[in-house]
Amino acid sequence: MTLRQRWNKGLLALAAATALPAIAQVKDLPGGPSVNQLDLHPPASKLAADIITLHDGMLIVCLVIFIAVFGVMFYSIFKHRRSKGHQAANFHESVSVEIAWTVVPFIIVIGMGFAATRTVVAQKDTSNADLTIKATGYQWKWGYDYLRGEGEGIGFLSTLDVAHREMSDSGSPKGDDYLLKVDNPLVVPVNKKIRIITTANDVIHAWMVPAFAVKQDAIPGFVRDTWFRAEKTGDFYGQCAELCGKEHAYMPIHVKVLPQAEYTKWVDERMKEIAAKADDPNKVWALPDLIARGEKVYTANCAVCHKADGSGTPPAIKALAGSPVVNDSDKSKQMHIVLNGTDKGMPPWKQLSDTDLAAVLTYTKNSWSNKTGQLVQPSEVVAARK
Repeated sequence: MTLRQRWNKGLLALAAATALPAIAQVKDLPGGPSVNQLDLHPPASKLAADIITLHDGMLIVCLVIFIAVFGVMFYSIFKHRRSKGHQAANFHESVSVEIAWTVVPFIIVIGMGFAATRTVVAQKDTSNADLTIKATGYQWKWGYDYLRGEGEGIGFLSTLDVAHREMSDSGSPKGDDYLLKVDNPLVVPVNKKIRIITTANDVIHAWMVPAFAVKQDAIPGFVRDTWFRAEKTGDFYGQCAELCGKEHAYMPIHVKVLPQAEYTKWVDERMKEIAAKADDPNKVWALPDLIARGEKVYTANCAVCHKADGSGTPPAIKALAGSPVVNDSDKSKQMHIVLNGTDKGMPPWKQLSDTDLAAVLTYTKNSWSNKTGQLVQPSEVVAARK
């Protein structure tokens, strides 16, 4: 064994020794992935249960066919081998055999198709929904807008928890919900038909929650839909299932299913928050008020990439602290980047309100080592959008 081989072997042993304690601490996440999970996710809806039943049935049929075909083949090879003196038969086509191996597979395929039709049709039936929610994929987060039903008018962004991104950057994952915790989960009532309309703002994403057997692509310029009816309350997790860029691993899906009374209470609270945040874009703000609000907007949306101290992760994500663009006297330069994004990975943030954008711009211009004293009013953002 060479010195290099011994070195590699030692590194592997060390990695295994240090990884085992961390692995042992990981537990199943209710509504999310399980340790060493091999089977499909435990269903939380009737449709998910039907799909698992269909899957298991098809697997059994395929296994029976596999055993029968290869059993006959291996039996024939062993029983009629040349060493036992068997001679190859000399015969032409048999009408009976031709009919048998045409009709039998046809019957099997028809039977499998008949069994699958009801479930497949049910998957596509999004009519008569109690709630209709639009899920919009962004690089890299989800936006939810309640379009119809109880909660109509509610809208928010759902972003990976900042602490989880910091754990990923440091290489020290903790918790059973690692990279699945978000700041604003999607909230729905139990035993209600929820229609999810999917689309995307930039590239193709996919909205997937295994417990509900739901997976639907979100494509820019297209509107597609799917549905689920959760039969259990609790927290259920999924992830974007379409490779959508370098932050693909950081846009989880968290669905919180509540009893009807608790859901109604949640809707009332969100409506009050929306009314309180309904800002007049022509309002003139004071610098301290904008900075205070901008810090909250930054923490919820920007700190995942640029970090809480504005340092970023160069070269991919530039630092905001000491940034020439942020400190430039021409406020329109930073405003243009925030509204439209860049071709180097910075997504556009047009989905934020004019006041929130003005606040976060003001905050970055007056935080950390940035002491410009500049203030961006919502009316300036309104003008920059045009």
